[in-house]
Amino acid sequence: MSIERRRAGTRLHMPRGAHPYGYGVTDETFRRDAPDQAVDGPHDVPPDPSYGGPAPTDAARVDADPTAPTSTEPPTAPAAVPLIAPREGTPRPVATAEELAEVVARMSAGTGPVAVDAERASGYRYTQRAYLVQLRRAGAGTVLLDPLPLQDLHTLDDALADSEWVLHAASQDLACLAEIGMRPRLLFDTELAARLAGFERVGLAALTESLLGYSLEKHHSAADWSTRPLPESWLTYAALDVELLTDLRDLLAAELERQGKAAWAAEEFAALVAGADRPPRVRPDPWRRTSGIHRVRGARAQSRVRALWYARDTVAARKDSAPGRVLPDSAIIAAAELDPKDERTLLTLPGFGGRSVRRLARIWLDALDEARSLPDDALPVNQPVEGPPPPHRWAERDPVAAARLARCRQVVIGTAEAHTLPPENLISPDFIRRLAWAPPDEITPVSVAETLRGFGARPWQIALIVDRVAAVLPDPAAA
Repeated sequence: MSIERRRAGTRLHMPRGAHPYGYGVTDETFRRDAPDQAVDGPHDVPPDPSYGGPAPTDAARVDADPTAPTSTEPPTAPAAVPLIAPREGTPRPVATAEELAEVVARMSAGTGPVAVDAERASGYRYTQRAYLVQLRRAGAGTVLLDPLPLQDLHTLDDALADSEWVLHAASQDLACLAEIGMRPRLLFDTELAARLAGFERVGLAALTESLLGYSLEKHHSAADWSTRPLPESWLTYAALDVELLTDLRDLLAAELERQGKAAWAAEEFAALVAGADRPPRVRPDPWRRTSGIHRVRGARAQSRVRALWYARDTVAARKDSAPGRVLPDSAIIAAAELDPKDERTLLTLPGFGGRSVRRLARIWLDALDEARSLPDDALPVNQPVEGPPPPHRWAERDPVAAARLARCRQVVIGTAEAHTLPPENLISPDFIRRLAWAPPDEITPVSVAETLRGFGARPWQIALIVDRVAAVLPDPAAA
């Protein structure tokens, strides 16, 4: 069945309640591990690698009776086949140098792109390190790697240096892969490819079902992958994440080629590869991102948020535990607002009732004492905001800039719709905000292109919007 038929009725995804230019849409909107509904039941026959999806409906068959009545209902895709076991069985995790050397030889002898995935323990551990790496390549099969005892995977990285890596939502895995010595030189991101091709649902399970006709279980997507030993069902789940990834890549690559977007995708993939080597952005004053901090009034109370945040971070790093599991943000805000002076009062506050939190009561009280004793000149001060203010404040701060932003947004929305693209993938909303807030002194397509290029926009993005954006940037009232 063609991609067109399996996508019948599909429209470009736009989250309900989101701004029409995708403001509020982030890279987290379409996570690789976003749960999708899966069909229960056995998968009796392992999938054929050449399988392209369920057979077309009678209406789509070339031998269908042309005189038969045509239904006005949209075509219904056949039920997906549950994919519950890898075709070669679930491999055991590679955990020794000798086993790794064997894997390097196998992968070197394989052919074609390499499907790659990584599992982390987000929400459980302090770091975002990889706790399992999955690989699959034609001629080499599927491999699961335990990076904890292996430590360094540079030898494997060298063996795959000239190969294309296929990942889903690569931006989420590249950093943890780089940490263990694995960096792609050539990349294909199936999630990003699906966005550029205009698919409505771009999660791995959704794409595997709609394009290949198989449903993937996603029950372990939020599991604690630092668990050892890893349960058999988790290993099966991990292996299935790469089982059909290169098949998916081939279909999406063909669709991008058909739509004339293959070159755009290549630029996006190259940007991901280049960005993998950049150090992670270090945010100043990370405590200011504590959920609920907008309720905390006054510098003294904010100093209590700061003190508790850093106390929690120290404990979390020492225990290698996610900060929110050590002390929830809601507890920090409650203590900052009420400023308890003793343990009994502290433990009555929301978020301080858990046994592990109670055991650390002295640490929290010491942090509050520290904030209480600060001189006024050591209290937090409001820092100047870099770049443009939040869009909802533009009309008050600079009505001319607000109108300029509205015109630019309409250009982006119209261009994105014309090319069946999510607006946020056509151009970063931040780039448009920065351009509208401080446009070049002399507005021309050349100057606008240079500005967008300086922000990090890719050539294909600039080419699609630069002329129309340059035309709407000037204030019509000043003409």
